[in-house]
This record gives sequence, C-alpha cells and structure tokens, in this order.
Amino acid sequence: MSATDRDRRPAVTRGRRQLLPHQHGAWAFLVLPLLLGLCVAGWSVLLVPLAFAWIASYPFSWAVAASVSMPRPERYRDAVVLWGVVSAAAGLVVLLQRPWLVWVLLVYGAAFAVNLDFARRRSERAIANDLLLVAECSLVVPVAAGVLAGGDGWEPPWSAMSGSAVLVWTVVCVLTLVGSTLHVKSLIRERRDPRYTRASQAFAVASVPVAAALALVGGVPWWAVTVPLALLAGRALWLHDPTMRPGRLGMIELVCFVAVVAGGAAARLAG
Repeated sequence: MSATDRDRRPAVTRGRRQLLPHQHGAWAFLVLPLLLGLCVAGWSVLLVPLAFAWIASYPFSWAVAASVSMPRPERYRDAVVLWGVVSAAAGLVVLLQRPWLVWVLLVYGAAFAVNLDFARRRSERAIANDLLLVAECSLVVPVAAGVLAGGDGWEPPWSAMSGSAVLVWTVVCVLTLVGSTLHVKSLIRERRDPRYTRASQAFAVASVPVAAALALVGGVPWWAVTVPLALLAGRALWLHDPTMRPGRLGMIELVCFVAVVAGGAAARLAG
C-alpha cells in the first residue's frame, strides 16, 4: 500500500527523519481485511507473520513513495530500510509455506508501480489512487483466507474452502472501504464539493441491498452483512457534519469497521 503526506509539522521538526506516516486512519484499512480473512478461514499461526508482513508494508511503501515525491528523500531512508526488512522477513516465513503467494506478489508489485507513478506526479490524493489502494487492501481478504486455510502448493486453496463466502466478504470489504473513503473525503478534503457528499450517501445506501443480495447467493447470513452496512449508511446520512473534528470522525469510522468484523465473526459462528 502507498500514500504520502506533506509534512505539516513545525519547521523545527521538518529536518528530522520520519519512520511512520501521519495517516492514522490507514491502519484500520490494513487490519479490516486481515480480520475478515480470519473470519472466513479460521485461525492459523501463519496469521502472525502475515500480519507483520502486511502491516509493515504500509510504512515501507509510504516511505518509498515519499522518497520519490518529496524534496528531501534522505529523511525517509531509515523507514525504507526498517520496514522493508520487517516486511520481507515476515513475508518470507509465509512465502516458504505458501509458495502460491508469488503470484500475489506480482500483482501487488504492478499495483505499487501505479501508486508510485501517482506519487511522482504529486497526485497520491487522487480518487483513482484511493480506489487502487482500496483494491489492494480488499485483495487481502482472499489472500489471508487462503493462507490461513492451508495448501502449500502453487495454487491457492480457495476451491477447498467456502469460495462464495470469500467472495462475499471481499465485496463487503470493498464496499466498506470505498464508502469510508468517500465519507471522509466529503467531510475533510472535499467538504466544499457537494458531489462528494451525494456520492458518499448514495454509495452507502446502495451498498446495503447489493451486499444482502450477494450474501443470499453466497450462502452467508444476510443479516451479517446488512446490519453493519446499514450502520455505515446511517453514519453517511445522519452524521455528515463538516465541522466534526478528525479524531471524532476517526472513532466513528473505527466503530463501523468493528461492526463489519463482528458481522463476519457472527456469520462464522452461525455457519
């Protein structure tokens, strides 16, 4: 995953090296698909190195992108090395057990090249890049489910799993993250553009029947997806306040993400 921020800290700190990005909400985007994959496939000890590799890839990719887009790339060198080593070491543990992840790495490598192009053009905040980041995060749902379900060959073991459930929760992850992206943009960076407000609310409302229909086809309890997505629709309609502080906005989004994971956990228990 890749995102860069302009440094808004006081001038006295601008010369210091940075190890972590300032986008705190991005961490929830990383954890959500991991937990949904866990809900689909169940526990495996490989979740630990997988989580380390995936979560460390965010500050690593952020530092790489900042190195090509910011005027002082040396400030991010330590972060590139630190998080690159952590992500590679943890990822190698999983890759040795699940060699089919090589194909996944090729896909992510191509996607990251596009992210870097956005960064070079200082367009990393573009909605197209945001949607690509959502796709990169959501792909972790089937990847994590495949890793946790087993299968040590060159093909993911999705055929031996409840493939429909993997698809349902991957789509739910997409709907959740796209809805969150539109909602936050409509309240912060694009609060003066009413099109983002309309898009956020329309998307959130439409997500509920789409997910419900997919759940019925995929054999997932309809209430497990409709209840959390209805909560997201409610926050888009009735908690749309451009004066809301970012901290409070982040907490509301976190509650919504927890509700989605709770739906996934409840569906597993019911199944």
